[in-house]
Amino acid sequence: MPDLDEEGPAVAAPADLRTPCLAASGWAGGLAAALLPPGLAVAVVLAAVVAGVVLAVVRRDRGAVGAVLACGMVAVAVLTSASLRAEAVRTSPVTALAEQRAAVEVTGVVVADPRPVAGPFGDGVVVRLEVHTVVGRGVRHEVAVPVLVLGDERWAGVELGAGVATRGLLTPADGADLAALLTGASAPVVRHRPDVWWRGAGAVRASIRDAVAHRPADQRALVPALVDGDDAGLAADLEDDFRTTGLTHLTAVSGTNLTLVVGFLLVLARWCHVRGRWLGLVAALGIAGFVLLARTEPSVLRAAAMGAVGLLAMGANSRRRAFRGLGVAVVVLLLVQPGLATSAGFVLSVLATAGIVVLAPGWRDALARWLPRWLAEAVAVPAAAQVACTPVVAGLSAQVSLVAVVANLLVAPVVGPATVLGLGGGLVALVSDPLGRLLGTAAGWCVGWVVAVARRGADLPLAAVDWGADAWSLAVLVAVCAALAASAPWVLRHPARALPVAVVLVVVVAVPLPSPGWPVAGWVLAMCDVGQGDALVLNAGGGRGVVVDAGPDPAAVDRCLDRLDVEEVPLVVLTHFHADHVDGLPGVLDGRRVGQVWTTSLLDPPEAVADVVHAARGAGVVPTLPPPGPVTVGDAVLRVLWPLPGPPRYGPGDGSTANDESLVLLAEVGGVSILLTGDVEPPGQAAVARELPGLDVDVLKLPHHGSRHQDLGWLASLRPEQVLVSVGADNDYGHPAPDVLAALEAAGASVSRTDEDGDVLVLTGDDGDDDGGGTVGVRAGG
Repeated sequence: MPDLDEEGPAVAAPADLRTPCLAASGWAGGLAAALLPPGLAVAVVLAAVVAGVVLAVVRRDRGAVGAVLACGMVAVAVLTSASLRAEAVRTSPVTALAEQRAAVEVTGVVVADPRPVAGPFGDGVVVRLEVHTVVGRGVRHEVAVPVLVLGDERWAGVELGAGVATRGLLTPADGADLAALLTGASAPVVRHRPDVWWRGAGAVRASIRDAVAHRPADQRALVPALVDGDDAGLAADLEDDFRTTGLTHLTAVSGTNLTLVVGFLLVLARWCHVRGRWLGLVAALGIAGFVLLARTEPSVLRAAAMGAVGLLAMGANSRRRAFRGLGVAVVVLLLVQPGLATSAGFVLSVLATAGIVVLAPGWRDALARWLPRWLAEAVAVPAAAQVACTPVVAGLSAQVSLVAVVANLLVAPVVGPATVLGLGGGLVALVSDPLGRLLGTAAGWCVGWVVAVARRGADLPLAAVDWGADAWSLAVLVAVCAALAASAPWVLRHPARALPVAVVLVVVVAVPLPSPGWPVAGWVLAMCDVGQGDALVLNAGGGRGVVVDAGPDPAAVDRCLDRLDVEEVPLVVLTHFHADHVDGLPGVLDGRRVGQVWTTSLLDPPEAVADVVHAARGAGVVPTLPPPGPVTVGDAVLRVLWPLPGPPRYGPGDGSTANDESLVLLAEVGGVSILLTGDVEPPGQAAVARELPGLDVDVLKLPHHGSRHQDLGWLASLRPEQVLVSVGADNDYGHPAPDVLAALEAAGASVSRTDEDGDVLVLTGDDGDDDGGGTVGVRAGG
């Protein structure tokens, strides 16, 4: 691990804040361009500059005037760059043709590797093109805009950098960085092969995969991901475990990858007696080679810049140089790719690098008073990076990992060898397959330890805690992280303070909290508290559960199933493909035997469909449509009432019609009748009423989280004793609607809701604690 600050605290100088201020100004310009109308964005930036200049003049600080003007110039430059890019896409003939849904012929260059997208009834391939010519409506246009191609398996073998021609139908694209989608693309006609450097990089990537092809599935998927970001083969449950344990950065191209690879090249160069400025040339060539290997996508350019900052931290006057380098890197990246201003990956990368540069040296020096320096640095680096990133991670995932620092510390010794051995195996395999496989085996052993840490860490009772993603919750977390950053040197300086803190953390994470009386014997249905989403479990007996929807968060539904002692899931039912019902599927599949996955026949939105298929296939299951008629699964009997049987079909692509195509299931468990409704809308509700008039149930899962948009007459006619509402606390949708709840309560139903009650169990009448002599009761808040 590089020495973060060779001078030590005795010669530390005050931080130079000039380049960070320039970086912050550029970031503000990028955010203004992304979030505000063009005219308003310019007005806001200019107003901020004028206000800063006026304030500096009033204070008679000439230096501040120059600093404000410099920051304003950077902000305006980034804003202008973003505006010009957006205008070029908006006014492009390709965008106009897409709005007309025109059939076109295009030629262009492939700028990203083909990415397979799985569908339950047919797979496809997504390819990004930089389109140079388009012929549509009888007119030929010369352009230079990005287009996303949706093709079939014939596109899978197209090479990055190749010039191709194809035909298809242009449609509008989501996001400002794309001019259009080209759907139904014909087979690509290759006009020219990639340049030699792209062919070389492609050969090395393929050789890396070949070098580990004989290893177990997790290892052969993780080695390419670790070396060059090729994560196509990673199983969905392993990705979820990496998220829980804070190891996701290992599966994507990051500055750490570049630092390891280029650092290894520099070591080899020194062994070969390369000195002075020639080492800088080796580093530059290494960075260029890494970018070619990992592809010139925005995330890779970001990683290269952050990795270069990490290399600066290895030289003399490291801390000051790295701090300035970070500011310069941010400014340059935003000028080249203004869209990074709203990229979560960019935020995390910058924060992690800043944490390592700013916080880690002080923490390292405090620990080095009683630990070996190498061990102190090994602890300080991941801890500083994690604390710096925690508020953003919580905002994205609504949870805080408690094992991330320890997990990163445990895998740190093998990440470098795994990366170098994986790259070496790929390079050597170009010449000698047996020797390449030998190095690949060693790399596989290293990542095998990483997989073991991720799997075991994610299974700990309190590997992560749920945390609100609202402004107040995140503000509290920022304050906590700031307090940790300020107090850490004092705590870490003496073992008498540091060791008790470490022991407490280990106990909290590793010792499960007792849940007496949960689950209650005789439960028939569980409604899991997964926030704003649905996840319900029917008790099929013998540690088995039928899961109906998986919620938005894999960790939340996984914890709920663990607490219910569900070890086997003979059936997963996904009522429709909205994220708040399907994104948690990897958590259901993690460590459990799964029999079948049923889905609705409307395959929309397509991105979510692809994610579901990928996750299910990773568990060895192919999603299917439900069969007609009643189906018995253990102690549960299920019947699909809606939609009516029919072939699979595609929607408009934006998920706008998905709610009303939700699967509606009538289930019976232990003599209790249960209607599970997904997010079905009034037209679908009316259709169920026509198909099954006079339906009477004991338990109703209220459609669409209690939305105001309901057929209240039909819902009341079901005469449920218990109404369940799966809803997130303080959600922005106004769910559940008070008038809907009032109408059902007036009809005699009791209401339980996850935002107030937490997890809810439905029990048979004899076991319920508030049944009042009815058929069912509930137990809440387990």
